[in-house]
Amino acid sequence: MKKFFNEFKEFISRGNVMDMAIGIIIGGAFTSVVSSLVADIINPFLGLFGGMNFDQLKWHIIGDVTLNYGAFLTAVLNFLIMALVVFCIVKMMNTVTNRFSAKKEEEEEPVTTKICPFCKSEIDIEATRCPHCTSLFEE
Repeated sequence: MKKFFNEFKEFISRGNVMDMAIGIIIGGAFTSVVSSLVADIINPFLGLFGGMNFDQLKWHIIGDVTLNYGAFLTAVLNFLIMALVVFCIVKMMNTVTNRFSAKKEEEEEPVTTKICPFCKSEIDIEATRCPHCTSLFEE
């Protein structure tokens, strides 16, 4: 039994399990933010333009038996709106991340070439003569 608990402790303390747990917690918090954005901000604007609440749509089959297809349409519409919002947020975050990583790459690259002042060719930084036009460089 002790071996079982030691293996479980090793499994739980792995980095990827902790990363997954943190991702799930943050995902839950992010879900409530996106749900609020869709329900409280975007859907009222759609109601202004559409003028209809899909939740009330239903089909009376026989007697009291109804098919509430409006609730399903609302769920599908909310899913599509949430997917669009999440896509826009992730796209914005990727753009910001790419800009910062591009700046870091530009700063880290050492200068290994220079331009010949005579023929404007790119040559090695340590060259004393241009291999293209054979001009001699004075240091």
